[in-house]
Amino acid sequence: MHLFREFGLPELVIILLIIVLLFGPGRIGKVAGEIGKGIRSLRDGLAGKKDEEQKPEEPASEKKEN
Repeated sequence: MHLFREFGLPELVIILLIIVLLFGPGRIGKVAGEIGKGIRSLRDGLAGKKDEEQKPEEPASEKKEN
């Protein structure tokens, strides 16, 4: 007996229909947008962290003063 089997297209369509009925299309759009913002923020944060690790820090005396 397989508890986890591969999902086919009919199963995915049924799951999506149930989600739309439970939450409604407006709320799903908001949630999807928030997930997208979170993923984008994560990627930006990881990219910034990598850039900081690769670039050597300038000594304070050499930094330009405004």
